[in-house]
Amino acid sequence: MESEWQKYAISDVMYIIGGGTPKRSISEYWNGDIPWLSVADFNTDDRHVSKTKETITDLGLQKSSTKLLDSGQLIISARGTVGALAQLDKPMTFNQSCYGLNAKTEYVTNDYLYYLVKKKVRDLQKITHGAVFDTITKDTFKDIEVQLPSLLTQKKIANILSTLDDKIELNRKMNQSLEEVAQALFKSWFIDFDPVHAKANASSGSNYEEIAKELGISREILDMFPDEFEESELGMIPKGWNLDRIGSVIIQKSENTKPSEYTQTHSYVPIDCIDSKCLALSTVKSGEEAKSSLIKFSRGDILFGAMRPYFHKVCIAPVDGTTRTTAFVLQSLKTDDYSFGVFSLYQDTTIKFATANSTGTTMPYVKWKGVLENMLIVLPSQTIRNEFNKICKPLLDTIQDRFAQQNTLQKTRDTLLPKLLSGELDVSELELDNVTH
Repeated sequence: MESEWQKYAISDVMYIIGGGTPKRSISEYWNGDIPWLSVADFNTDDRHVSKTKETITDLGLQKSSTKLLDSGQLIISARGTVGALAQLDKPMTFNQSCYGLNAKTEYVTNDYLYYLVKKKVRDLQKITHGAVFDTITKDTFKDIEVQLPSLLTQKKIANILSTLDDKIELNRKMNQSLEEVAQALFKSWFIDFDPVHAKANASSGSNYEEIAKELGISREILDMFPDEFEESELGMIPKGWNLDRIGSVIIQKSENTKPSEYTQTHSYVPIDCIDSKCLALSTVKSGEEAKSSLIKFSRGDILFGAMRPYFHKVCIAPVDGTTRTTAFVLQSLKTDDYSFGVFSLYQDTTIKFATANSTGTTMPYVKWKGVLENMLIVLPSQTIRNEFNKICKPLLDTIQDRFAQQNTLQKTRDTLLPKLLSGELDVSELELDNVTH
């Protein structure tokens, strides 16, 4: 430990800022240009938060207890899910279930403070209180002791850790882009029926080569689609396509298991590891945490959050491992239906069906057998499903392959973080210009 390091209560080196919510009943307070954070917007492992589901107006800011945080300042969840943490990419407001954190610049930088708080999250979680929800207050931070090096050393440490976080976030953005490409194609072909509309609206003698080019597909693929619609129980659908149960494409895999050498040596993915509306799995837990109600899954299987399905937790398993019975383990009945099956499960309509058909009040749960498997979908010809899989399966494979690199980066960061922030690894001789950021 360097002699320059000094002890402080963490509350003494930062400002703790309370949030608030403008009145929902006053429409003039909402849907403005100012981002408004709730924990759902940053409850990930991402360092930065750049967008919010909701926004407020200047009037909403003025007439409520919420505050406007600057870019670079921090947001931490303080109630319910305690300890979710992120750094703001741009000015944002936030609700009363969170605190804004801003470094006192004579002691610490906001970049370093992010990692300092991240290291102390478990300590914060241990001293929560509340009968219904775990809660931390401003006074909670007084009980957390930290040691700070010089501001120059802080900058060096933050740069090392930021480099790893930047690579982690870049990987996630690349996965998100691949997912969006495949999702857009699924929507175009199987929800909006763009090729069918284009052919149905084409005038006599139209050049199909030009139509295919405008749709971004080959003439051969365009020829696979019909050129008219017909009535169905789900409305107008392409002629010749059928309505069928999603269970005709996707089946449940129920390989129950108990704690064993296998579970200890393979990844454990409880439902809280699955991000909402993200096919890529970003984190797993140690198999030693797998204790009960376990189901095996294999790389490429689809994990579907069955408990509280409205959270839209659907992902592709990038490794072999186990999950709990609060998630379904699903797979396509036919290899060529894999991509179509993945995105059929991923649709908002599937999530709404699962939510509407769940049982239980506090922790609603949907069943696969006899319930979700019976949801009707529009089933295209096998030829078109095969073609969709040829295009999208490589994208989904790339998302799975990137997990190994992502996992390595996260483990490296999580290993370095406590060593750097305790002074166990000395960076005092490191030239700042040699630290890539």
